[in-house]
Amino acid sequence: MALLLPWGARAPSPGDGLSAAAPSSLTASAAGGGASEPGTTTPSPEEQPPAVEQIPMPGCWDGLQAFDRTASMDTFRDALRAAIANRDRYLAGYLQERLTELVGNDASRALQVIEWAQGTHHPELGVYLEALKAAPAVHDAKVADRLMKMGEDKAGTLQSRSAALDALETQRRLGPADLKRLKAVALDETVDSVAWVATRTLGRVMKEDFERTGNYAPYWKELLDVSTKSDDMAVRLLALEMPSYSNPLIEEDSFDELAKILSSDRERDVREMAAFRLGVTSEPKKALEIYRAAFDKEHDVCVRWAIFRFAVRVAGADALPLLLEFSQKDPRFVRDYTEFRDLYASGTVDFARIWLGKGEHHSCLVEEGAPH
Repeated sequence: MALLLPWGARAPSPGDGLSAAAPSSLTASAAGGGASEPGTTTPSPEEQPPAVEQIPMPGCWDGLQAFDRTASMDTFRDALRAAIANRDRYLAGYLQERLTELVGNDASRALQVIEWAQGTHHPELGVYLEALKAAPAVHDAKVADRLMKMGEDKAGTLQSRSAALDALETQRRLGPADLKRLKAVALDETVDSVAWVATRTLGRVMKEDFERTGNYAPYWKELLDVSTKSDDMAVRLLALEMPSYSNPLIEEDSFDELAKILSSDRERDVREMAAFRLGVTSEPKKALEIYRAAFDKEHDVCVRWAIFRFAVRVAGADALPLLLEFSQKDPRFVRDYTEFRDLYASGTVDFARIWLGKGEHHSCLVEEGAPH
């Protein structure tokens, strides 16, 4: 098997443990740029043949098959460090996949990889923990606990703590104790980047568990708590966003907290996300009442627009009386009300199709133009 080197990367020397094949003279000739042969003349520009595009081809590894035959946990680290020293991202990526295979279901090997990761930095750190993240052994209780401790370690670097918590996101479920531990990291105001990753991991495991079992409530409870207590706007926003990737129906027991965020959070983006979160619920009439109260208190046009459009998402045509009320209170939304009314009158009912037929008049949406 041959592995491509990035063009221009230094080929490893024999001492690196893997050797690279030198380009042939034919390849070197094809690259062009050599001096003219003695006795030849250079044609005039008019006589020169049209230029042919030449795409430089990277070199390839010689000896990779032998390495594969003998690859082991003992030899892996040297090969990875050689690849990193040569700045060979292709080989490093290949070795990451091989490490996942080497670890497999073996918890002792997984723990060894975590030991290797201690004290390292990217890209070496990333290869170790990304490989472990994909290995079945990451689901072993001892391995998951070790990653959690690495993520909690206040003496560790932000980089290593974040990488460890990121490696936990492939867990199939988190028990109550682990949920509390992750939330504690998410609420740590001294490590904003680590707190953000902890929040994302909480949400991604929620998605995995919800898709397999329908269970989301314990995760959402902690995420909602983070969204009300964190001092970091990015963390609060992410905590509210994470259910978007699995779209569970938000139950009434979350309404008080969401209403509080929608009416009082100091950041516009967070208030908009709270409006979005209320847009997928089993209690649309109660959600509309929250929207009505929040609209009256809100003065930012973009948050009002979020309330307006997500009222349509949650209740469809049943939201039209509330939209009329909103447009009477704020004339900036008269055109929006008219368009939504006419779309429903045409027989369209699906929100995605409604949205495709709706004009944008407030310059508040994200770049892709989707309603979040």
